[in-house]
Amino acid sequence: MPKSAATLVELENRILTIRGLSVLLDSDLAKLYGVDTKVLLQAMRRNSDRFPQDFVFSLTDQEVDVLRSQIVTSKPADGRGGRRYTHYAFTEQGVAMLSSVLRSATAVQVNIAIMRAFVRLRRASLVSGELMKLIEDLSERVDSHDVVIGELVEAIRQLAVPPPRDRSRPIGFTVDLDADLK
Repeated sequence: MPKSAATLVELENRILTIRGLSVLLDSDLAKLYGVDTKVLLQAMRRNSDRFPQDFVFSLTDQEVDVLRSQIVTSKPADGRGGRRYTHYAFTEQGVAMLSSVLRSATAVQVNIAIMRAFVRLRRASLVSGELMKLIEDLSERVDSHDVVIGELVEAIRQLAVPPPRDRSRPIGFTVDLDADLK
């Protein structure tokens, strides 16, 4: 991979979740491919039939505002600085399609690394989901065992407490004299 290409961990950190999809932003992809963002988007537009809505989508102003600190762009409040064109997010399929549009050796190597990063994140997500199921199952078992253990502790406490004494009867041996008379 070229020097400009990021490591797998750096790639995974650049993958964001937007609209419930794992995506890479156009500016991050342009850096990885070693091209200007405008060049990347121009290649996408020239081959627009290869990039349906589920491969690439433009971000809304609200989404850009939420991501602004993460993508480190200046605010265009005074009319200077910042991007003057729409931000795009590429899904895994969109990134794969970029490899057919950008035909350089760098693009091929970067795409391989990106696909590996997406696969690792998917696997981590599956493992995380399975782990959460196990934790929930264990929690339910512990909760049910807590009830049983609580009942056992209460039963032991009741056995440990001596029964209350009947104070109405006198202590010692007594004879009921009236019982013989009848």
